Amino acid sequence: MKTLVLVFHPNLSDSRLNRRWADEMDKQTGVTVHRVYEAYPNEEIDVKAEQELLEQHDRIVMQFPFYWYSTPSLLKKWEDTVLTYGWAYGSTGNKLHGKELMLAISIGGAEVSYTPDGANTYTLPELLRPFQATSNMIGARYLAPYAVYGVMQLSDEQVEQTAKAYPAYALNPQAALNIVH
Repeated sequence: MKTLVLVFHPNLSDSRLNRRWADEMDKQTGVTVHRVYEAYPNEEIDVKAEQELLEQHDRIVMQFPFYWYSTPSLLKKWEDTVLTYGWAYGSTGNKLHGKELMLAISIGGAEVSYTPDGANTYTLPELLRPFQATSNMIGARYLAPYAVYGVMQLSDEQVEQTAKAYPAYALNPQAALNIVH
C-alpha cells in the first residue's frame, strides 16, 4: 500500500509536533510526504500535479493542526481546487474511489474539552463530520483519525512517543478496521 501524507501546516518549521511527525513519516517505506505549504508558498496550487499524486497512492493522510474547529486555510483551498467535479466526484468523478482517507490532527486543547460537557461542547468526531462527508462523496473509505490533544503541554519525550506511534497507526493495514460509520 502506497501512502501519501499531505502536511498542511503554515509554520511547519516552528511546529514541534507536526514537523516531527512529517520527519518520522519521511523515514517510512512506501510513503510520500508532501509539505503543501512549502510546495505552494503563494497558494497557487498545481491541480494536475496534486491529482496525479493522489492517483498514485492508496491511502491519503491529511496531517494538520486543528484551528478554530477546522483546518488551516490552504487545506480548504486545496480541497476546493483539487477535488474537482468529474474527477473526484460526480457521475464520472471516480479517481479516488476505493482509496482510504485518514486524518492526523494535532489539537491544542485537552481531550476532556472535546466532550458534551467540555469547554468545546462537541466531540472531535462531530467536528470532523465534514471530512467524513467529503470522503463519502469522493468514494474513499474514511478511517479513524490519529489525534493528539494538548500539544502545547507535551514534553519532548511525549512528542517523540507520538511521532513513533503515528506511522505505526497510519500505516497499519488493520487501521482499515477503524472505519468510522
